[in-house]
Amino acid sequence: MDKRKIIVTSALPYANGALHLGHLVEYLQTDFWARYQRMMGHDCVYVCADDTHGTPIMIRARQEGTTPEAVIARSYEVRVKEFGAFEMSFDRYGSTNCEENRVLSEQIYLRLKARGLISSRPVEQLYCERCAMFLPDRFVKGTCPRCGAPDRDGDNCSVCGATYNTAELKDPHCAICGGKPALRQSEQLFVELEPCRDFLKAWLPGHTDKGTADKLLEWFNEPLRGWNISRDAPYFGFKIPGYDDKYFYVWLDAPIGYMATLWAWAKERGQTLEDWWQDPKAEIYHFIGKDIVRFHCLFWPSELENAGFRTPTQVFVHGFLMVNGAKMSKSEGTFISAATYLKHLPAQALRFYYACKLNGTVDDMNLDLKDFVGRVNSDLVGKITNLASRGAQMLNKNCGGRLGAMDPESRELLEACRAQLPEALAAYERRDFCRAMVIVRDWADKANQLFDAKAPWKLVKEDPEATRALLTGTLNLFRLMAIALKPILPAYAAKVEALFGEAPYTFADAAKDLENRPIAPYEHLAARIDPKAVEAMVAETKAQAAQKAAPKLSGQDIKKGIRQLAHAPAPATFPEPPADTIAIDDLAKVDLRVATVLAAEPVEGSDKLLRLTLDAGEAKPRTVFAGIRKAYAPETLAGTQLILVANLAPRKMRFGLSEGMILAATDADGSPRVIRPAAPTAPGAKLH
Repeated sequence: MDKRKIIVTSALPYANGALHLGHLVEYLQTDFWARYQRMMGHDCVYVCADDTHGTPIMIRARQEGTTPEAVIARSYEVRVKEFGAFEMSFDRYGSTNCEENRVLSEQIYLRLKARGLISSRPVEQLYCERCAMFLPDRFVKGTCPRCGAPDRDGDNCSVCGATYNTAELKDPHCAICGGKPALRQSEQLFVELEPCRDFLKAWLPGHTDKGTADKLLEWFNEPLRGWNISRDAPYFGFKIPGYDDKYFYVWLDAPIGYMATLWAWAKERGQTLEDWWQDPKAEIYHFIGKDIVRFHCLFWPSELENAGFRTPTQVFVHGFLMVNGAKMSKSEGTFISAATYLKHLPAQALRFYYACKLNGTVDDMNLDLKDFVGRVNSDLVGKITNLASRGAQMLNKNCGGRLGAMDPESRELLEACRAQLPEALAAYERRDFCRAMVIVRDWADKANQLFDAKAPWKLVKEDPEATRALLTGTLNLFRLMAIALKPILPAYAAKVEALFGEAPYTFADAAKDLENRPIAPYEHLAARIDPKAVEAMVAETKAQAAQKAAPKLSGQDIKKGIRQLAHAPAPATFPEPPADTIAIDDLAKVDLRVATVLAAEPVEGSDKLLRLTLDAGEAKPRTVFAGIRKAYAPETLAGTQLILVANLAPRKMRFGLSEGMILAATDADGSPRVIRPAAPTAPGAKLH
C-alpha cells in the first residue's frame, strides 16, 4: 500500500463561545479519522485553530474593559485544555490572529483583485447610533421578512430557512443595546462569484456528497451573487490593503486559517506551506457542519482556484446533534458544555458513544442519554473491557501472570475476527465508525461466549495449563479489539499497550500473536456510567441556564410599571362590568403556556387543519389540530413558538385526539395569524 500524504481540518471554533457537545460531533469524528490514517502508516497532519476575529470579540472586550487580544488569549487557554481532556490529536492548534494568516489573507485578496474578481459598490447597512458602529448580521435581530417569525438573525431565518439582506428585516433592533438602527450607505468590497460559475459547477459534484452538491447547485438557477468580504471600522481583524477603515470579514480569513496553521506547523519542521498544501500528491480534507457548506463549497474553492492554490480533495459534511431526539435546549438541560460534561463523566465514554452513532452521512445524530448510559455500560464495559479484566486478573492470580500458547478454539476465533479487520478498516476510511464498532462488538460477544462456555474459574482447579491456554486466547482477542478501537479510545489503548508491554499499536500489529510472555498487573480501563452522574450533569446545565435567564415579571409587576409610567395612582373603585363579561377568576383558570412546534403536517381530508406536534415542557409532546392550514405552510412552522391553552379538555376529532388549543387572531383579510411569544422562551413557560 502506498504511503499517503494527508491534510485534515475541522471547522475553526469561534473564540467567543464555549465548546459544547454539539461541537464535539465534528472534532471527535475528525480525530477518529486522523488517528485511523496514522495507524495505517500514512503521513496525516491534523490542524485546527481558534477563529478569533469579528465584532463579537470586540464587543466582549469592550464590556470587560480589556483588549480583544486578552479575550482570545484566555479563550485559547481554555480551549486547548478542554480539547486535551477529550484526547484530541491536533498536530497544531493555532489562532487566526497570527502573522501567517495576515500574510496569506492579503496575498489571496491581492491575487483575486489582479484577476478582476474584487468589486466595490455602495451598500445600505444598519448603523447603531448608540454603539457608534455598523451592525454585523448577527448583531441585528428582527422579524423574518418571509415567514414573520420574531427574533430572527440579521441574514437568515432558522425557522423557514430564508436568507435575506439585513436591511430587509422587519422591526430591526440592535442586539447589543436594543436601540433601533438606521440605514446608512457604505462602500464595500465583494468577491464576485458569477465568473466562477463554470468552475464551481464542475468542481462541486466531485468534492462533496451528492446531496450537498445538488442542494448547492440550486443556487445556479440564477446569477451567483458577490460575497461581501469587508467590514467597516471599528472591527477586530486584519486591515484590507489600501484602506485605513476597512477590515477583512472574519469569514474571509477564517478558512485561510487552515493554511496558516499548516504553514506554522511546517515552518517548525524546516518545511514550507508549498511542501504540503501545493504538493499534487497531498490530499486535503475538510470536516464541516451542514450549516457552513456555502462558505466551504462555493466561496472557499473559488478563492483558492483563482489565487493559485489547490482546492480541497473532499469536503466531508455532517449533521447536527440532537439530544433525546430534540434540539439541544438550555432549559431542558441538554445544551451541555464540554466543561460541564467533564465535571461529571469521562471523555472516553463520549468518544465511544459518538463512534457508535456516526455513520459518515449528513444526517443529524441523536445523543440519547439513557442509551448513552446503556451502550457504554453494556458494550464498552460489560463486553469488551470485561474480557481484559477477567482474563488478565485471573492470569496474574492463578497462572503466574504469564501467557502460554492459545487453545485451538480461541485461535480459530481469533483468525475469524482478524479476517473481518479489513472490513472494519474500510468502515473507518469512509467515516462509518458505527459499522466498525458493530464489528468489534460482535467480536466481544463471541469471545465472551467462548470464555463463559469454558468456565475458567472451574477449569483452573482441574487443569491450570488449559486455563492458561484459554486466557491467552481471551487476551489475544481483547488485544485485537483494543487495536481496532485505538482511533476511538487512544488513552484506553495506551493502557492495553502497557499491559502487554508493547510499543504503540498500528493496525499492522493486529497480525501478531502474543504468546509465551509475561503481562503486567491489570490497570483499570473503563468504569460503568452511573445514571445519577448524567442526571447531575443535566441538572447543572439547567441551573446554568436559569442563572443566565432574564428575570421574569409577574402580572403585578407589569401593572405597577404601567401605573408608574402613566404618572397616575391606581383608581380606588371600578365601574360594574357588563353582564356578558367573565370574572377575573374565570380568566385565571386558563393555563397559557409557550410551546415549540416539533413538527407540522397537513391533515388528510381537511383543507383547514394542520396536525401540530408541540413541546410544552412536559414528559411527552402534545398533538393539537389547528385550523391554520390556509395561512401557513407546514415546513415554516417547525422550530417556531406559539401560545398553547394547556388545560383545555382533550377533544376527540375524526382525525385523532386534539390535546389543547393554540392562540391565533384573524387579520384584515380573514386569515388566521398565530400569536407568538415576544422572544424565544423555554417550552412550558407559563404566561400571566
